[in-house]
Parts: sequence; C-alpha cells; structure tokens
Amino acid sequence: MRIQEHIAPAYENLLRLARQAKLIQFHPLSRYRSLLVARLLGDPQVRTHYYALDIDDINLFNFLTGLMNSLSKQHATFGRHLNMLPPTVLDDPYAHLDTLLGAFLKEIDEIGSAEYFLIFDEFDRADPADDVHRFVERLSYLMPNHCTIVLNGRTLPRLPWLSLIAKGHGLIVKDERLVTEDIYGVRNDKNASLKVLSIGPGYVFRDDYLVDSWEGHLPRLLLFYVMDRPEATRNQICETFWPDLELDQAVNVFHVTKRRLHKALGIDILSHDGTYYRIATDISFYFDAFDFVETLLKCRHGQPEDELAQWQRIDKLCRGPFLQGHHDAWIEERREAYSLAHIESLLRIADLWSERGNDELALLTLGKAIDSDYSLEMVHLRLLRLYVKLGRRAEAVAHYRDLEKWAKANKSPLSDATKQLFSDITA
Repeated sequence: MRIQEHIAPAYENLLRLARQAKLIQFHPLSRYRSLLVARLLGDPQVRTHYYALDIDDINLFNFLTGLMNSLSKQHATFGRHLNMLPPTVLDDPYAHLDTLLGAFLKEIDEIGSAEYFLIFDEFDRADPADDVHRFVERLSYLMPNHCTIVLNGRTLPRLPWLSLIAKGHGLIVKDERLVTEDIYGVRNDKNASLKVLSIGPGYVFRDDYLVDSWEGHLPRLLLFYVMDRPEATRNQICETFWPDLELDQAVNVFHVTKRRLHKALGIDILSHDGTYYRIATDISFYFDAFDFVETLLKCRHGQPEDELAQWQRIDKLCRGPFLQGHHDAWIEERREAYSLAHIESLLRIADLWSERGNDELALLTLGKAIDSDYSLEMVHLRLLRLYVKLGRRAEAVAHYRDLEKWAKANKSPLSDATKQLFSDITA
C-alpha cells in the first residue's frame, strides 16, 4: 500500500511531463522506474508500444532487427518500410542513418496519430553501441509530437541531455520528481577555480585567468564536447572530430589532443575507466551550460520566487551563439537548442514586463529576440501586436515593410496571420 501511495503521484507526473517532451529518461537511481514501466503497460487508458532490449543489441543492426520483430507483433504492418530498404542500408545502417530514419518515421506514421509511448526498456544493454545512442538521439528530434520515447535502464545514456532539455525534447525523471539539478550526477560549483563558458565565443578560465594557450582549437573543443554529455567513448570522440581518418590514425590524434588539453589546463581533466571518458569527479568546475539548463528547468517546471529574475538570468548567460565561430555539426545542433531556449526566455521576459505595465521594456526585449534570430516570424507578430496596442501604427507599418523585404529576399512567405494583422493596421 505504501508503494502505491508513492507510485500514483509519480505516474501522474510522468503523464503530465510526457506532453512536454519527446524523450523521457527514467533516472538510473529511480526506485520506481520499472514499476512505472509496468504501470504504463497496464493502464488501459494509455497506448504503449514496448521493446525490451536483448543482450545482443550491441549495435544498430541487432537493435533494429529486434525492434522490428517486437513491434510487428504489436502493430501488424510495422517493419514493411524498413524491410524494403536496399540490403546495403540494412547491412550497414549507421552509414545510411538518414535513409534509415526516414523509413523508420514512415513506420511511426502508420502507427497512427493518437498519443502513445514508445518504451525502450533495459536500454543499458545498448551501452557499448554508439550507433544506437546516435539513432535514438536523432530520432528524438524527428518524432511526431504525439509520441513520447521512454528510456529505462541502469545507466544514463550517452546523449547530449543539456541541449535536448534546452530544446524542449528531453527530460529526466527520478521517481515522482523531475531532475532539475546535478543532471549528470556532478555538482556545478560557481566558486570553482575552473570556469568553462560555452554559450558565446567559448572561454575557459583557471583561477580567474583566461586559458588562451591551447596549441590549436581541438583541445579546447574536446573539453566542451566531453562536458556536454555524461560520458563518451573514444570512438564517439574520434568520429565527431576526425570522421575522415582511419580509426587508428584518429586515435593517435586524439591522444595528442588530450595531452595538449592537460597541458593547457595544468590538470588531467579527463578520466577514463577503460571504456568511457568523462570529466574527472575529483575536479571542481563551473559549466555555464549546466547553469543555463538548470535555471531553464526551474522556470519551465517550477515556481521560482522571482520569475522575472530567473528568466533574465537565462538571458544573461547567453553571451552569443554556442561556441560562436565554430561550425562543426555537433556544435550547430547545440547552438540551435540554446538559441531556441534563449528566445523562449526573452519572450517570457517580454510577457512579464507587459504584465507589470511596462510595455516599453517589453518592446525592447522583443527587439532583442528579433536581433537574436530574425527568421522567427512569431516574434515579429508579437512585436507588431504590441505596437498596435501602444497606438504606434507607423512603427508597426515600418517594421512590417522591413520584414516583408526580408521574407522576399529569403523566399520565406509570411503567414496569413501576419498579413491579416498588417491589413488590420492599414485599414
């Protein structure tokens, strides 16, 4: 009876959070994670599709084979698009990941448009499988909103949880609560001598002095990469940084890069347990991305005492695009996530200023959001409406004309809502 008293609120919380994320991870230390999976499967009001990974699911081919066999028993047509792929794709699925994901999404579409959970149980069996982790990561970006992937296992998957959370795609749940701090099990120390600032040009400080002797940009980027996720394999690192090199060559370059990182910081920041690299647990540090995401979670899901101050803190942490000046694929993915979260903070700040009767500061904040990403039409629409509210129609017309020119130059037609608002302004 006592367990049921705890399970009920944990389950209700899970159902609520599932409407806000595409990927939910049960924290490995959660006492109720397996019970919550059982509750999902036994709830007649909830639609689920379930796959428990096998001990052989140590690569993407085996994982997909087992998944197709299992889901075809739950949905008769599942697998037909995947089975129609050329043998070259199925023989080496990771080399054809985009093609594979396209076929998988067709399978998902045929399951239907009603809300459901796709549960990957015992996911820790895929711990050695870098390709499975990458597949699930990419899949979480592409899944339709009515489907929530649930991961359950004894370890935290090697996914970039910080950017997944920032983008609103991922959440980590521990029993009846959402994990909002110490996300990777390490505490972010604001008073640490080592400070790593990634949201902006990318600065590293040691004892308040800027570390600027890296012997190339790769040691510095390696530090940001390893801090970005709970842990990483050597192969993951080599594939990310040196995809065009043979593995043995990439490994040699990696070890050189790691030594240069050690030299630049004066400490051996990376620990290795024989399989995974991670930030050494005995080294105290401050990482701005942790601060950003933890504050964001509290603003989205908590009730901070001074909501405006907390959203402003998120804005202040954004010193520019993530690792500004670099254009590696993994950096671009993170950059998009943090940019979207930053825009979210600015829109909320604008709303709070308006609620407090200060529409002028709301205008300035919306202008800052537009400067951050001019392509977001919904921000322009909110700015135009605020101009109308303040009776500043001439400025609204001028702003619309600028937006119209931009849309034409970028071949990005404006929405009917924006055009209708302009018609109303000029009527």
